[in-house]
Amino acid sequence: MNFSEVFKQSNQLCKVSPDGKYLATCVQYRLVVRDFNSLQIVHLYTCLDLVMHMEWSSDSLFILCAMYKRGLVQVWSLEQPDWHCKIDEGSIGLVSSRWSPDGRHVLNTTEFNLRVTIWSLCTKSVSYIKYPKACQKGMDFTADGRYMALAERRECKDYISVFVCDNWHLLRHFESETQDLAGLEWSPNGCVLAVWDNCLEYKILLYSLDGRLLSSYSAYEWSLGIKSVAWSPSSQFLAVGSYDEKVRILNHITWKKITEFEHPTTIINTKAVVLKEVEKRPVVGSEDLSIHQLTMDNSLFSTQSKYEITQLPAQVPVIKPDPDRANPKIGISALAISADNRYLATKNDNMPQSLWVWDMLRLGLLAVLEQTAPVRCFVWDPHRPRLALCTGNTKVYLWSPAGCVSVNVPVEGMDPVSPLSHTVLCVIIKQQAAVYTTNEKKKLKEP
Repeated sequence: MNFSEVFKQSNQLCKVSPDGKYLATCVQYRLVVRDFNSLQIVHLYTCLDLVMHMEWSSDSLFILCAMYKRGLVQVWSLEQPDWHCKIDEGSIGLVSSRWSPDGRHVLNTTEFNLRVTIWSLCTKSVSYIKYPKACQKGMDFTADGRYMALAERRECKDYISVFVCDNWHLLRHFESETQDLAGLEWSPNGCVLAVWDNCLEYKILLYSLDGRLLSSYSAYEWSLGIKSVAWSPSSQFLAVGSYDEKVRILNHITWKKITEFEHPTTIINTKAVVLKEVEKRPVVGSEDLSIHQLTMDNSLFSTQSKYEITQLPAQVPVIKPDPDRANPKIGISALAISADNRYLATKNDNMPQSLWVWDMLRLGLLAVLEQTAPVRCFVWDPHRPRLALCTGNTKVYLWSPAGCVSVNVPVEGMDPVSPLSHTVLCVIIKQQAAVYTTNEKKKLKEP
């Protein structure tokens, strides 16, 4: 894996354009756009204040920069660098801003979730949607960008509104059978909307596009409930992670459970492989030390790591959660299914140093990656079964069915404890995706 020189960025605002041609970074109030292949600066924009959020439009022609403290949003054009747009929400404030799927509308959520404002870049018109609910994930678009589902709270009841994104007219409005809706998400094919209740009640509801309740699933009625939800790319499976440290897989035909994955403290499954990260610091002699003092080469003191296979049965490190604190560190907080629907990656919060990989075809545990530090984030390659993860150090870890590898990321000139984040993983994975897409296009052109 090759690495470029280090580029400055603030608030972890570093994103690759959807077409893979550009890399945008924010440094305080400046927006820097680079050509992805040459990494040369092609555009430099100056915003009115510190940028808190940055997002590409779906066609990679515009960039949105949100300054929440001032209630401002600025939109920049790559085709016409002199053109720009400023959206001022005024005294009502601003808490979030995002693009619509067509890349020509900006959706702003005001403070206290009083309303969602839809600004059109084409017609300069403004639309308002009242009563959006403040929850974990209260707004979601279908993959084709045709419909938007919005969670609402009216008269102490949960409602869901489905809008047509072409003209933003209301298609369906219905009451949700939830006590306190926590989130909603469309299936990748856009046919089913999954809606789940708050953490105090285990309930997940499946609605059709016209608002009909297809099914309702509840695994138990005690204590804490659902913590995470993930669709498979084919829309055939829905993975539900809960506070009881289990993942349940629902099928798309009956919406019943087909299996559940537990996260045991002792792994005795002979078909599973436990891979443990082992760190080693190179031994530096007096001669090397003098060379280091002259060259200031930090690589002499960098910690190297590799994976070793642990003999079974293997113990998984567990942290006992504090029951007296809010949001206890227990349960499945993150789920991700590979692009080929074959593998499922999970993280159990009271086993923070371990990442679990499950085989969806054989419905069993495939591998456990035990890190030296807690797993912060992970993401699948969008084209092949390859998983990237980071733990807050200066390394990126890659897993595939063929094995694991640890890659040191050069961070000269940066804070050595500056953690790699989900943004870095997405940059790496999208870079590979862009290369993959380019190579596939070349193959299609070849005779």
